[in-house]
Amino acid sequence: MSAVREQLPEGRYGRSADERADRKLKILGAVLGTGFLAMVGWFGYDYIVEQEISAEVIKFDVTTDREVQVHLEIRKGADTTGSCTVRSRAEDGAEVGRVDLRVTETGETRIDRIVKIRTTAKATSAELVRCGAG
Repeated sequence: MSAVREQLPEGRYGRSADERADRKLKILGAVLGTGFLAMVGWFGYDYIVEQEISAEVIKFDVTTDREVQVHLEIRKGADTTGSCTVRSRAEDGAEVGRVDLRVTETGETRIDRIVKIRTTAKATSAELVRCGAG
């Protein structure tokens, strides 16, 4: 009895269609993955470079039913001026207070500041909304 072969002899007729398709998919995946990584890197770099003033809430303290004290740490370029907006919210998520803080100190790159926000109701949180140069 002789064995019947259902496949073509290896290496005799070149690559099969499946092997060519697999290779094309691998190349396409590598190109798309590289493009995606480049895009994420570009957006990250652009975000960091364009943000001339940044800040973070170190802590906040609800001192009364009508006031919140917020401790901010502001980082900026030595000659940059701008503003930051801080708000407080009630337990249901409604905004109960907001303050725009001018940052005019020149020559300093790190500023610690305590801000008092007057509220219309009892606040349960305080958050930094945005900071911007100008």
